[in-house]
Amino acid sequence: MFFFRQFSEAGSMVRSHMTPAPARRISVKASRPPLRRANSQSSSFDVNWFLESTGLGRTVGKFRARETIFRQGDPAKHVMYLQEGRVKLTVVGGTGKEAVVAILGPGDFLGEGCLAGQSNCVTTATAITPVRMLAIEKSEMVRMLHREHEFSDRFIVFMLARNIRVEEDLVDQLFNSTEKRLARMLLLLAHYGERGRPQEALPKVSQEMLAEMIGATRPRVNFFMNKFRKLGFIRYNGEIHVNKTLLTVVLHP
Repeated sequence: MFFFRQFSEAGSMVRSHMTPAPARRISVKASRPPLRRANSQSSSFDVNWFLESTGLGRTVGKFRARETIFRQGDPAKHVMYLQEGRVKLTVVGGTGKEAVVAILGPGDFLGEGCLAGQSNCVTTATAITPVRMLAIEKSEMVRMLHREHEFSDRFIVFMLARNIRVEEDLVDQLFNSTEKRLARMLLLLAHYGERGRPQEALPKVSQEMLAEMIGATRPRVNFFMNKFRKLGFIRYNGEIHVNKTLLTVVLHP
């Protein structure tokens, strides 16, 4: 369960190494606004305006915290663009074990698997905070990718960034300790090193969720969270704030 992550030199080193409510059906508006913004002196396509507006094949949905956006196994018919809020993507294995595979924020896409022929959703998307997102029907998404090069360029950048992140996550799981994996995840959630995005407090994530994300147990996560707090790497003030000195844990051999 959609962001363009590019880290600075130090940040790139970090990357390398509820009962949910029923899912909502998405209704589609019947009219299509012009693709170019009215009264604009420029006739070029406005990607940001397109991703913030509604029209034929595009509709904006709002979800409360803990509300299910779509479930694993639901028909895959839309690509979604997250305008506001945080979403977690989870998957349930054959044994019933659930794992958190991603936490998404504003500017991310999700549900893009339908473009590659997925007929059903392979993850469950749940709102962590109140969420506002644009749902784009598959046919409309395909049309826009073919028609508007600026839009397709932005989507390709997102997909490449996600692919890089998946590879880095795999390397992290294979070669790094629980302590390093947790430190890296906290820095990523705080957007450490991302260009154009200030470091911020972590979204509301529990220790259980962090454990699922890094492939560890809650007691191990609790142990290292307490250690990081005592060392001044993180602090609690209703929210978790990450100090950049936590980077030393990741960079330590």
